[in-house]
Amino acid sequence: MREFEKNIRKVEPYVPGEQPQKKVIKLNTNENPYPPAPGVLAAMKKLEGHVDSLRLYPDPTSDALVSALADFYHVGKDQVFVGVGSDDVLSMCFLTFFNSEKPVFFPDITYSFYKVWADLYRIPYECKKVDENFHIIKEDYYPENGGVIFPNPNAPTSIYEDLEFVEDIIRHNQDVIVIVDEAYIDFAGESALSLLDKYDNLIITQTFSKARSMAGMRIGYAIASPLLIKYLNDAKYSFNSYTMNKTSLVYGAEAVKDKEYFAETTRKIVETRDWAEEEFKKLGFVFPKPSANFIFVSHPEYDAKELFEAMKAKGIYVRFWGSERIEQYLRVTIGTREEMEALFAFLREYMMKC
Repeated sequence: MREFEKNIRKVEPYVPGEQPQKKVIKLNTNENPYPPAPGVLAAMKKLEGHVDSLRLYPDPTSDALVSALADFYHVGKDQVFVGVGSDDVLSMCFLTFFNSEKPVFFPDITYSFYKVWADLYRIPYECKKVDENFHIIKEDYYPENGGVIFPNPNAPTSIYEDLEFVEDIIRHNQDVIVIVDEAYIDFAGESALSLLDKYDNLIITQTFSKARSMAGMRIGYAIASPLLIKYLNDAKYSFNSYTMNKTSLVYGAEAVKDKEYFAETTRKIVETRDWAEEEFKKLGFVFPKPSANFIFVSHPEYDAKELFEAMKAKGIYVRFWGSERIEQYLRVTIGTREEMEALFAFLREYMMKC
């Protein structure tokens, strides 16, 4: 090893889902199968006439987007923080708030980026095992810690815990920051937003990548008390003042304004998910009750990796990890009804042959 290598910060990186460049049925990264709101397209055309503005820095306060989000959620502008996808927002939260010598708690089966950020920032952590049905055990989060983070619904399991369950964890951790990662909340039940006035240590993060059909624009946000948002902005401005580009700010604000389109496309995904549940059951698959835009499936008679490879060979992409406790599970994003019908047609054919 060369001398300089001793001082390099080494981490095991997050592995994103495949992004094939050919035409496939893409059900592996939980993107929305429907286009963004019509107002986004109109904004794109409008921006084409103002190309010269791209030579100028974007608004460092992201005021247009922050204002749109504040209006949508009926909170103050000083309660909203935006970033380049919820990954950027969550990373900034780890950097800003998890600086204790005590371990941060999060589930052992969850969004795998949490471990990456903890390792990157040298944050001690403990992974709390979910139960045999993949549910978080809330009592495991009662002991003293340096912070808590968990998704609701969880990923990759798609399990949603009700508001009473979420509040119980927050109530037992009022001396540390608790982050509820709600990337998939729009496909599930009640958000923890109603708890913000009650708990000033709570941070809720959400994203435009799922229900708002804008994964390619990389827009995420946090909602919390004005004090916590101030701390986030202080860290952001010390790191990079111009995190959001102009197009993301404009398109994001337009997407938030169209509430009817947002509700319609979310409803279609939930309806397709409910139908897909029954189709998976008919084929003998088992899975936790899904509450996101994906289903976490396993089959007692078919090896998950072999099934994953067979689907991929036919141009149907789903997500496979092969890691401990979930080595026989596949995560299947909910696509359009037509895409899901093609998936089930393949599965029926595959099972008949095998």
